[in-house]
Amino acid sequence: MTLDIRRFDIEGPLVIAPKRLGDARGFFSETYNKRALSEVGVELTFVQDNHSLSAERGTVRGLHFQGPPQAQAKLIRVTRGRILDAFVDIRAGSQTYGRHATIELSAENWLQLLVPTGFAHGFCTLEPDTEVVYKTTAYYAPETEGGIRWNDPALAIAWPGFAGGTMSPRDRELPLLAQLRTPFAS
Repeated sequence: MTLDIRRFDIEGPLVIAPKRLGDARGFFSETYNKRALSEVGVELTFVQDNHSLSAERGTVRGLHFQGPPQAQAKLIRVTRGRILDAFVDIRAGSQTYGRHATIELSAENWLQLLVPTGFAHGFCTLEPDTEVVYKTTAYYAPETEGGIRWNDPALAIAWPGFAGGTMSPRDRELPLLAQLRTPFAS
């Protein structure tokens, strides 16, 4: 297997650690392998790649999701800089509904995060000029977009003290988890 895969306490999301082979020229890394994911029970077809640049340290993007019928699973990695990545279980009836976890992803640690459907996802940049690349299993469909406020006190996500310095007006106005009518069931 070319990917080291680890699980969280919340069922569904995975940490994926691709191997990097280095020499005098630099490195080579196989960052996605459908067969390796299939071996651990992950059967996904990715249809779109996205790439974001956040110029400012402390930029927050999220917590977002895309609901049915265009629900998206995401495979996220950082190609430059560092982020604190967070995801929240929003699957109605799930034993972990409303629980979250965080992980630092960076160009240095080379970790990836697989966020399945049924989770809100977001991140805060820990360095300026951070680039995030992610695959999705559904095309962008703005009519199915949703989210939860990044700083919802009920979630108590331990964002860094400088988080939220730069964010979109839309993200500032997202509802709290208690106001969410989730389109997902467990």
